[in-house]
Parts: sequence; C-alpha cells; structure tokens
Amino acid sequence: METIGKKIAEIRKQKGLTQEEVAELAKINLRTLQRIEKAETEPRGNSLKGICEALNINIEDIVDYGKIEDRNYLMFLHLSVMSMALIPFGNIIMPLILWLNKRDKVQSAHKQGINILNYQILWTIVSNAVLIAGAYLKINHFDGARFIYTFFILCIINFIYPIYPAIMINKGRVKNYYPSIIRIIR
Repeated sequence: METIGKKIAEIRKQKGLTQEEVAELAKINLRTLQRIEKAETEPRGNSLKGICEALNINIEDIVDYGKIEDRNYLMFLHLSVMSMALIPFGNIIMPLILWLNKRDKVQSAHKQGINILNYQILWTIVSNAVLIAGAYLKINHFDGARFIYTFFILCIINFIYPIYPAIMINKGRVKNYYPSIIRIIR
C-alpha cells in the first residue's frame, strides 16, 4: 500500500515543485516535509491541510480514511470486462456498475475503475469502427474480411488481457494496467 508521504512526493514531482517550494507554500518546516515524504511521520491537522493547499489537491486525494483494502474486489473489477462475451457493451456496463458501487469504499477502486472505463470506452469505439468498416467494404464487394478478422482478434485480446491485471493485483501490485490514451472519465 502506498503511504501518504509517497503520494505527496509523487504529486509534488508531477507538479514540478521542489520540497522547499511546497514547505514554504504550506508554511511548514522543510525537515517536516522531508520526514513526511520518507514516511517517518504522517502529516496531521494544519500540516496536512497546508500541504494539500500548496499542491492544490483535496485531502481525500491522498488520505484513504474509511476505505478498506479489498484486492478481490479490484480483481473482480478487472475481470468484469470479460462480460462483453455475454452482454453487449458489458465491457463498459459491468465495470461501470462495480466502480460506481464501491469507488468511495475500496482503496484504489476509484483510480482502477477510471483507468478501466477510459480504456474500454476507447476500445469499444475503435473496435466497432473496424467492424463497421469491414462490413461496409464487404457489402460493397471489396475485401473487408481483414477488418472483420481484426475485430475478432481485438475482442479476443480484450477478453483475455484482464486476467493479467487480476493476477498482478492478487500478488499485491496495484497500478494502472491500461494505457490512458484519452481520458473521458476523470
């Protein structure tokens, strides 16, 4: 599990800020911020509020109060993409339902759900465009078979790939496993 200090350091680096700049903006001692980032101590009260204001983030973005760690739920969230074999657009519908249900209750469910949904929406658009192009070409007596085969290959890959993130999450490696090409859901 990622510590609060590690999250603070990661966000600070993403925003291109130095420890000195954040400490000054947060009105805390530089050594205090260094100890927080090294997980030697946890920020409390005014320190936490100041750091969040300096980084322009919400406290909830770094602190998981009341959230439980449930790797099984995260594994099921990834595997729910496979429902596309039974339900049209199940690769979007099932993860969406699961994400909406527990995004505020399970650690990492919010980020994992967003990552899965953004990828699946893009995948659905691209794969259906390939299928429609193949069907159009086939109807007009051109060779559209390659497009249709490509569609089925994309479906097989999208059906099998979620097993990998599920296995990795079971081993305790929770991270974004799908590329974030376009962020539709934030």
